[in-house]
Amino acid sequence: MRSLALLLLPFLLLVCGPAGGQDVKDTLEQRLLACAACHGKRGEGLKAEEYYPRIAGKPAGYLYNQLINFRERRRHAPPMNYMVAYLSDDYLREIAGHYAALSPAHPPPARPPSKEALARAEALIWRGDPLRKIPACIACHGEALTGMAPAIPGLLGLNARYIAAQIGAWRNHLRRAQQPDCMAAIAGQLQPPEIAAVSAWLASRRVPADWTPLPEGSLKLPMDCGGI
Repeated sequence: MRSLALLLLPFLLLVCGPAGGQDVKDTLEQRLLACAACHGKRGEGLKAEEYYPRIAGKPAGYLYNQLINFRERRRHAPPMNYMVAYLSDDYLREIAGHYAALSPAHPPPARPPSKEALARAEALIWRGDPLRKIPACIACHGEALTGMAPAIPGLLGLNARYIAAQIGAWRNHLRRAQQPDCMAAIAGQLQPPEIAAVSAWLASRRVPADWTPLPEGSLKLPMDCGGI
């Protein structure tokens, strides 16, 4: 019941507004209180029975693409699909820009994985696997893994279960992006133990003090990606 209440709360806030007939100013911050129910007041992410990801500080283009993907149902999460179903492109850009400008503190890193998982993860993150056409993570997300403007996200400061769930969703065709969907191609080549290892490794890394994404064009991407 608690999970159901959390899922319904953003919808109820949008539909019903503040309790008691209070007269409040119509500002973007006031409207985004609906998002705060799951993602925190400053987009820092929340841990509950289900994990809600951090959205603060991610590149505006990436956040905008995800909102579009929820609206067009390339990504499936019923509360998000319903909340953005009728929002315009301009409104979604405004929301994305708001959260991209926020920078609350990151959570402390998780415990590192086992030595075997550590070696498996670092091989994929730093070198990739050319035989399976899997590029290294740093090839697209940068050596510091802070991403690149305008639309490639950083990979640190996230919960391991969330990272694994998203890679698994791509691998099982439950999450899609604009074509060509490079992450779906990469995830389709990964095996579950590799996904678990990479997710645990990323969650165990301390977020660098300078979390600014690389400037646009800093990296020559190893494959074509839609939405970039």
